Amino acid sequence: MSPNLFGILDYPADVEDGLRRMNPWWEGQPLRPLPEFRRWAFEICLQRLKTGLAPAILLRGPRQVGKTTIQEQLIEYLLHAEHVDPRRILRLQFDDLPSLGGVREPVLALSRWFESRILGKTFNEAAREQKPAFLFFDEVQNLDKWSIQLKSLVDVSSVRVLVTGSSALRMELGEDSLAGRVSGLDLGPLHLREVAELRHGERIEGALPLNGHGALGEIDFWLGLRDLEPERREIRDRAFRDFSHRGGYPRAQERADRPWEEIADHLNEAVIERALKHDLRIGSRGRKRDGALLEEVFRLACRYAGQCPAQALYVREIHEALDANVGWGRIRAYLEFLEATLLLRLVRPLEIRLKKKKGSYKLALCDTALRAAWLGEVVPLDPEGLGAAPHLSDIASHLAESVLGYFLSGIPNLDVAHFPERPVEPEVDLVLTVGERRIPIEVKYRRRIDSQRDTRGLRAFLEKTVYNAPFGVLVTLEDGVEVRDPRIVALPLSSVLLLR
Repeated sequence: MSPNLFGILDYPADVEDGLRRMNPWWEGQPLRPLPEFRRWAFEICLQRLKTGLAPAILLRGPRQVGKTTIQEQLIEYLLHAEHVDPRRILRLQFDDLPSLGGVREPVLALSRWFESRILGKTFNEAAREQKPAFLFFDEVQNLDKWSIQLKSLVDVSSVRVLVTGSSALRMELGEDSLAGRVSGLDLGPLHLREVAELRHGERIEGALPLNGHGALGEIDFWLGLRDLEPERREIRDRAFRDFSHRGGYPRAQERADRPWEEIADHLNEAVIERALKHDLRIGSRGRKRDGALLEEVFRLACRYAGQCPAQALYVREIHEALDANVGWGRIRAYLEFLEATLLLRLVRPLEIRLKKKKGSYKLALCDTALRAAWLGEVVPLDPEGLGAAPHLSDIASHLAESVLGYFLSGIPNLDVAHFPERPVEPEVDLVLTVGERRIPIEVKYRRRIDSQRDTRGLRAFLEKTVYNAPFGVLVTLEDGVEVRDPRIVALPLSSVLLLR
């Protein structure tokens, strides 16, 4: 590769062919057939792409949750609904590009190539004509110093950019800071209302606006979520059965005609193994991570989802599995690597007045289907399915807590923690911090609820004025649970999952 007279790299034929294959609209060719169903993030990305305050959007999420599909749907919309000139749109899928060895700063270099060879003018010239270029960068997390390149691009060029990746895509402070240049959005597995739309064509709105989590600090909001009208409740129940059986990955719900074993193989290969063996194997400065240890730590995260395993338990079980002495510090680092892929969230102990409570991480797995696929154990969460398998009730209770922890942690700007047991205070499963208020949440996932015994942790937390908790939430298996304490709202997990 060498620069031409204009300083633009002449790429080998296979690289240029790859670029043109990723952008068939340049030649008047159609995109691949795309699903009609659009995930919740589509509209938000579209509006931010067109008129957002920041020039770039960062869409993060585990593999296979639909980030690439959203990119392609946005391109199709721009081409056909907005009638954008095809030459104003560039898409780069870095996982699929031929080797770019020798290309320094590929984000910048390929953008310059696009300006020269396709757009036919600079980005700033196009923007001055009110015809800005739209750039879509897919799976950038494995590019070296991608954030520095993106910062440089948006600092000197007026473009609109959507970046996706299957890791947490660090936004560091310092020279490569993207603060003010990027608006972030996390995309996890399907929300329950999305399952309803995808499987049954039934549309219901989420109760909580994207950036409006303040309502979670009001008891009337939770009472409204509890008292669903019959039609909405029926839609919820159908979707929750589907979610219970197959989880929230789009492919699992789209292909309900395929046996679970086939879906499980796909999740293991395309999501888990891809993250463990590709996204996480190479660390900073090219250091290889221990693949066997990564797999074992993930297995433990699946096994203890919804729980807070002690440090000694991790050390002991990994020693037994790998016959190796691995310290807690290294195990914790590998848990945090897994969190960076968004395959799980580590719910930290509650921090009050800048003082952290002692306790372990609570493990919140991104989807129960991953656990079912990796461990080969399907655990139903819906009342009917669990009623047919009562021996799985204890595991289901932990998984309900895991589902809730991951779901709530995905609400933008909401702090989610857990409250470990103390000598004079019982534990509380989850605590939301909403402004100055704290909302304790307890999960009791069984048919029979004791109004006194099962609310002990909530009542103890509510009675401590220092926590400033006006009410608590009891998350149950079914509707209709009565709690005598007016400060406690009882509602099923399936209703809570209609928040978004």
